[in-house]
Amino acid sequence: MLPWWAWVLIVIGALLVGTTLIDIFQRKHSIMRNYPFFGRFRYLFEALGPPLRQYIVTSDLVERPFNRLQRTWAYRAAKGELNAMPFGTQLDLETPGVIKFNPSAFPTYDVGATDECEPIVLGKNRAQPYGVKHVANVSGMSYGSLSKNAVMALSEGVALAGGYMNTGEGGCSPYHLQGGGDIMFQLGTGKFGCRTPDGRFDPDKFKKLCENPQIKAIELKLSQGAKPGKGGVLPKEKITTEISEIRGVPMGQDCHSPNRHIEVNDVDSLMEFCDKLRELSGGKPVGFKTVLGGEEFIRDVARYIAEHDDGPDFITIDGAEGGTGAAPMSLSDHMGLGLQEALVIADNHLREAGARKKVMVIGSGRCITGAEVAIALGLGADLVHIARGFMFALGCIQALLCDTNHCPTGVATNSPWLQRGLVPSEKKVRVANYLHAIHHDVMMIVRALGVTHPQDIGRHHMSMIVEPGRRVALTEIYPTTMKAFHETRVIRRDKMPAA
Repeated sequence: MLPWWAWVLIVIGALLVGTTLIDIFQRKHSIMRNYPFFGRFRYLFEALGPPLRQYIVTSDLVERPFNRLQRTWAYRAAKGELNAMPFGTQLDLETPGVIKFNPSAFPTYDVGATDECEPIVLGKNRAQPYGVKHVANVSGMSYGSLSKNAVMALSEGVALAGGYMNTGEGGCSPYHLQGGGDIMFQLGTGKFGCRTPDGRFDPDKFKKLCENPQIKAIELKLSQGAKPGKGGVLPKEKITTEISEIRGVPMGQDCHSPNRHIEVNDVDSLMEFCDKLRELSGGKPVGFKTVLGGEEFIRDVARYIAEHDDGPDFITIDGAEGGTGAAPMSLSDHMGLGLQEALVIADNHLREAGARKKVMVIGSGRCITGAEVAIALGLGADLVHIARGFMFALGCIQALLCDTNHCPTGVATNSPWLQRGLVPSEKKVRVANYLHAIHHDVMMIVRALGVTHPQDIGRHHMSMIVEPGRRVALTEIYPTTMKAFHETRVIRRDKMPAA
């Protein structure tokens, strides 16, 4: 009778021999074919590379898309911890491109001050205007792309904090509504949640959906920062029976959205469709989401808005650096304008056309700290949408496995085992904390600039480092014409119509 350790050695030896034989005779991997068994270590090291670099090798400032300092800020904010930095900044303040605020010599007195400010009103002249309390809210992330536990935590968290969440293009699921919070329904090119069997828009389903009082606004998605010019993709591995029913798509195959709305061919048809959605919704605010690739489109939109009353109530500008899901590298890296430049272009053209008071601008794209939100506000946004920051609040560790259904934190997976690790009753508090922390930091910056409301932040409050030892006012880098200068944003103090 052999001892137990001998049997262990026999099993291990058999596995090594079997693996070696498999590697010798397989035809797909030349390294494993030439170096059986040992060649497998190459793939092991390749898989271990990102986590090793993330936690051991790289510094706090070099990771992409979000460095360790940004993620740490989001984690601490979500936990409600003190977000102070000891011993000074780690940033190189002489790096070209760094934007700095110009503090006022006489800041707004903060003793007894609160973070509450007058609501920013979407659709102030519509039948059902919506007053937004927080300058930053949850961007579009679909159920399917995110787990149901993640969506529930976001839903309950925004309700707890008094914010709103965007459904993303995957339809309005029961988990979006579960928390009882405010909802911005996103109508994507796939028309999920209000589509006919052949994928066309179903006005009756849309009208019935908008009867829900939780739905406060509608966002028509033209394009998204991760993949401008291409519709969203939900891999078949992440499609469950429930998701199939909610979206109205078959099981067992990838869910592809078209790259455009068949109903929208030009600016006029875009405006007509926005007006149709507003009518079907009973007068709720309607806007569209787009990635800019130049100035012609937004110039035509601005002119239309200035001359008509049936245009959008808000425009969401998604920067090319945005995107929570997987996307083709060619589109992610080389298509569309970044958020900062796009916001300035949109703001300038709306002002020049005399349309700025008639429409709100929402910025979206790699903003996860209060300072980044405040910069977006100063460049022309009235509100900001955040996606990945709220994923960090849920526990995301930037494992970059969002498209594999193997997200280790349960945020971006529909695996029952993996998503059980994310407990909505625990994470909803972190979502609420994070939302409050963003708003608090923005209001702190507002007072430091000597103003009283986030919409008061302007380009004249900021400057940019253009080379070591030299900074330039943003009003010089992003100038406005005199006509644009005199056309202000939406006047926030315009009161909402009486109910």
